[in-house]
Amino acid sequence: MTHVLSLDFGTGGVRAGVFDLDAGRLVAAGEAPYATRHLPPDRAEQDPEEWWSALRGLMPKVLAEAGQPAIAAVCVAAFSSTVLVCDRQGRPLCPAILWMDARAAEEARETEAADHPVMDYCGGGDAAEWLVPKAMWLQRHAPDLYDRAEVICEALDFVNFRLTGEWVGSVLNATCKWNWDSRARAFVPELYERFGVPDLTDRLPARILPIGAVIGEMTDAACAALGLTGRPVVVQGGIDAHMGTFGADTIAPGRMLLIGGTSNVHLTQVPDDGRPVTGVWGPYPDALTPGLRMIEGGQVSAGSILNWLARDIFGLDDAGFAALCREAEAVDFRTTGLMALDFWMGNRTPYRDARLRGAMLGMSLSHDRATLFRACVTAVALGAANVVADLERQGVGIEQLVVAGGILKNPMWLDATIDAIGKPARVIAGDNLSLYGGAIASAVGLGRATSMQEAAGSLHAPSRIHDPDPDRHAAYGAMLAEYREAVDVLAPILTRLAAQGGAR
Repeated sequence: MTHVLSLDFGTGGVRAGVFDLDAGRLVAAGEAPYATRHLPPDRAEQDPEEWWSALRGLMPKVLAEAGQPAIAAVCVAAFSSTVLVCDRQGRPLCPAILWMDARAAEEARETEAADHPVMDYCGGGDAAEWLVPKAMWLQRHAPDLYDRAEVICEALDFVNFRLTGEWVGSVLNATCKWNWDSRARAFVPELYERFGVPDLTDRLPARILPIGAVIGEMTDAACAALGLTGRPVVVQGGIDAHMGTFGADTIAPGRMLLIGGTSNVHLTQVPDDGRPVTGVWGPYPDALTPGLRMIEGGQVSAGSILNWLARDIFGLDDAGFAALCREAEAVDFRTTGLMALDFWMGNRTPYRDARLRGAMLGMSLSHDRATLFRACVTAVALGAANVVADLERQGVGIEQLVVAGGILKNPMWLDATIDAIGKPARVIAGDNLSLYGGAIASAVGLGRATSMQEAAGSLHAPSRIHDPDPDRHAAYGAMLAEYREAVDVLAPILTRLAAQGGAR
């Protein structure tokens, strides 16, 4: 039997899964949490050492559940762009800047002025979430730290370094987040110079490998730390949600993977025909698979809004959260008299504006907690539907929809999202789809398939079909028009408020 270990570092914690490639199944999985520190007005940080500690604490349980198998390969997926500043030995010099951190909003807007073909790959400008604007912010606002940085990298690169002792980047991350030229397979130093970080190339991992390529063997120290025998190879992975497309088998045009969680990510691919697609990140050529362009849509704040409202504002524990969901599910979303906008940490797509902020319209003294919560669920669902509608308006057909992630833990949110989009969805059981993608990449790295395209879908996560309710979809359609109108009217006010709060 050939066993592989798949790791997924997400916002709330790390997941680990052991797969038996011969049996084609997941045999053991577990997860361990770590903390996020939110700093006003728009910052979010984590301690990278907690990632490693969480993984070390998790591995004995997962390996024991799997029967202590020999691991042939390891692959990592990770949240992006969560940016680290390290020395060459992999020691972090400061907390990791989380992907949702919006401190680099001004720097992101500055990238839109660059006239270069590579900027067309990302729709003409970077997001505040990405590595390059964050590096620009560090150089401008923390120059001493920037000057001490020997390595500026992502969470994926940091973990792979801990496993192998090699600084290596992923084609997926580099293309989508670093303004790397995926056609020429090269960095673009003139862009970094234009952005005020001319030496950024020297600080990034220089070796860029595609998903499924072998980085090298695990070190003895890493094997000992994780309790692995032998010397497994480490295979290149990528962005967590994007890795899930291989497990969902949604890499062909016309298929979309929607992963709902702390944030929402919509992923689909289009032919490499040069046709422009606006309001999204991309289309990125050859980022996920050769010969196609990948489109990334999504919402910066999704499940995080629901957690914020229930836990931070209402002060509820797990039992209280569950009770609130039951109360809110009994509320008819069509009769709340409320309209919310889901931009708590800015908008990823289709407005591409990190300065947008959330709103709640129509409030009265008769509204209670359940109604407010229900309105936020509706807002997140409408935000998801807005991404799909805007793509279809541009001729990007979505014929097959797959939904996965933490959204499955909240049936009300899941129902609302599918009803708002109005398409039958294949719903993946559990929240381990990125782990499946990592296991598929390991299979390619071990030579069991010639490409990620060939291997996609070779490991199947359990799923079911979830049909939308036609009447509810019609109601959401009318609300979506109001949602868009509210954005048009309120956007100038929301961005001014964000500036007053310190967001740049």
